[in-house]
Amino acid sequence: MKAETLRGKHVGMVVFSPYPSDPRPRRAAEALAKAGMHLECLCEAEDKAPSRETSDGIEITRIPVRHHRGGKLSYAAQYSSFIIMAAAILAWRSLRRRYDLIYIHNMPDVLVFSALIPKILGAKVILDQHDPMPELMETIFNFSDDSFAVAVIRRLEKWSIGFADLVITVNVACKRIFSERSCRPEKIGIVMNSPDGDIFPYRAAGSYPAVGSPSNKPFVIMYHGSLVERNGLDLALEALGRIRKTVPNAELKICGRSTPFLEEVIGKAGAAGMDGSVRYLGPKRLEELVGEIETCDVGVVPNRRNPFTDINTPTRIFEYLALGKPVIAPRTPGILDYFDHDSLCYFEAGDAEDLARSIVNVSRNMSAAITVAEKGQQVYLAHRWSEERQNLVELVAGLLA
Repeated sequence: MKAETLRGKHVGMVVFSPYPSDPRPRRAAEALAKAGMHLECLCEAEDKAPSRETSDGIEITRIPVRHHRGGKLSYAAQYSSFIIMAAAILAWRSLRRRYDLIYIHNMPDVLVFSALIPKILGAKVILDQHDPMPELMETIFNFSDDSFAVAVIRRLEKWSIGFADLVITVNVACKRIFSERSCRPEKIGIVMNSPDGDIFPYRAAGSYPAVGSPSNKPFVIMYHGSLVERNGLDLALEALGRIRKTVPNAELKICGRSTPFLEEVIGKAGAAGMDGSVRYLGPKRLEELVGEIETCDVGVVPNRRNPFTDINTPTRIFEYLALGKPVIAPRTPGILDYFDHDSLCYFEAGDAEDLARSIVNVSRNMSAAITVAEKGQQVYLAHRWSEERQNLVELVAGLLA
């Protein structure tokens, strides 16, 4: 089946996060809609958003369950409620009009079982594994790798992948993990988390005006993304404190949805007398992020070292590179699978002192940092969303064949 024959096929997409603000489900839905498929999206409720609406031709239904951070029982209750309601909606709708495809985004993995009735009635099922849940739960709850809880989560992952007809994941590190413990490699396709080129237009790294003397303007370090401990915002703050004498005009710009962890970090900044050097700008839509990135000097991905960040290839790297900005990133396997030692500015994951050293190096020699960014952009261009989108459409077309 060629991709053109997807036109008119009926797809139900399920994601336990806000739509359209969650980038990966949004990109996938828009890609399939542009291929001519009819999309219905079931997602999490969101403040001030209507329970039902149509956006860019995609029918959105917001299920009245909100995702919030909490303990293990809280996560279980949220997941269970959302799965039951999503399953009921899909079952009812599939009796009225058969689905050709159900496209499920984890987390959780077991959300895929909400597609049970449509699958019985003939729909194919895709499970898009954004994150490996065992590694993520080890990181969030400090579980040991050999704990009973992690063993249960791994078993649920295997059942969930077994239920799906096709698994899509985000990078080669995740494909390695899933194929080693849950299924054969041929069942897994890779669609990377590249930014949408219509939102993040490519800009050559050397196209920005030359940076003047450091005393003429702030040296802006930018962090955006989830404001949780594993992503190391506190390490970025510690690094900022270490370079205050060396780079006195340095400031840290932060974008993302507020969390208790962010409040703790901002409180520490104030206590250390750095509140004037830290700017929290709140959550930003993707379109708004573009302008913020364009006004920074360097993007930072200050991840701590843990089982999850070891295999992660952060989308933020590609977003900075798409707009021509140098990136400081941790030296971890999920990043080194794609970027060599000359295409990013590296530091040792979890090491605030080494992160500070890398920031100072960039501030002192922007021309060298731009050269590194130009090499990083070659990796980005090989995985830009136009390429990944075509890969996704072909994977779906092959499944429905």
